[in-house]
Amino acid sequence: MPFMPVKFNLPKRVKLAQGLWMLYWLSVIVGILIFSLGIFFKIELRKRSEMMDNNESHLVPNLLILGGMLACGVNAFGGKVCHDSLDPMKFAKWKPMLKPYLLLCCGFNVLLLLTAVLCFLMQFAVYLTLAEGLKNGIRFYKDTDTPGRCFMKRTLDMTQIEFRCCGNNNFRDWFEVQWISNRYLDMSNDEVKDRVLSNVEGKYLMDSVPFSCCNPGSPRPCIQHHLTNNSAHYDYDLRTEELNIWTRGCHEALFSYYSSMMNSIGSLAAVSDIWICFLTCYLSTALETMADPENPECESEGWLLEKGVKETFAELLTKLKMLGKTNQVEEVCPAQSTQQTQNIFN
Repeated sequence: MPFMPVKFNLPKRVKLAQGLWMLYWLSVIVGILIFSLGIFFKIELRKRSEMMDNNESHLVPNLLILGGMLACGVNAFGGKVCHDSLDPMKFAKWKPMLKPYLLLCCGFNVLLLLTAVLCFLMQFAVYLTLAEGLKNGIRFYKDTDTPGRCFMKRTLDMTQIEFRCCGNNNFRDWFEVQWISNRYLDMSNDEVKDRVLSNVEGKYLMDSVPFSCCNPGSPRPCIQHHLTNNSAHYDYDLRTEELNIWTRGCHEALFSYYSSMMNSIGSLAAVSDIWICFLTCYLSTALETMADPENPECESEGWLLEKGVKETFAELLTKLKMLGKTNQVEEVCPAQSTQQTQNIFN
């Protein structure tokens, strides 16, 4: 007995074909949107690739780009089939392709679901990648003359300005690293010497942050040096004064940005084409079961599965078992093998 059968007459088949035609072309637009979001996501990751600890996060935008391209092709073909489905002469040439097309749609939906799941699961990987990448970015901020790190300062400064953040977790991360290159330090200055010699690793540490941490909306001129020294500034108290630098860490800001993007893309990919496959199954079976194909007024029956769910899965498992048996090599007994060899030489 078919699974979820529905009776169709001519008006119902026409409405189903017209509705599917519109949905398919709407899905083409969604495919273009998924492709564009994949490109945008990849560009955003590339822009800050110096602060990303690995390239695993690029798997999601690559799948989105592939899924968007496939969505455009698959849905455009489906729209053409639905447009010609009510003309028996035109539909005859598409009829042999319907089953392979439905199988292709199923595989395509599995790919979209995998992409949607990865959009949610890869957020933890992005979280760890950003934590380690930003930590290294702050450490290599001063290495503007080192190959491979020449643009680290510019990337980190632009990130702090754009996302209104400072440091990895907060602005105090800059106190723990030497972010000014030795070439810009006057080693003949006693204060500089004292700072370098007082540190075990010989680093020039100070309670200051780069200019990109400054909040331009603050009414007070930016205090970016001697942040922990209340006496260094007039009418200033670190414990009560509202700092005129960004207090939010870039790790939190970037992860919030990327995770919101991945959530929205994942939700879009998850619901894009699954429901269209069900309606296409109804349309194809309704057209195949017409008693008289030349008489469009006759009634027909459509369904999702030709048999029940249990029977369909049992039949599929049987086919897979038969396929596995045909690929097995028959075992030959040693005695039989020896006899066959003697017969060949005789």
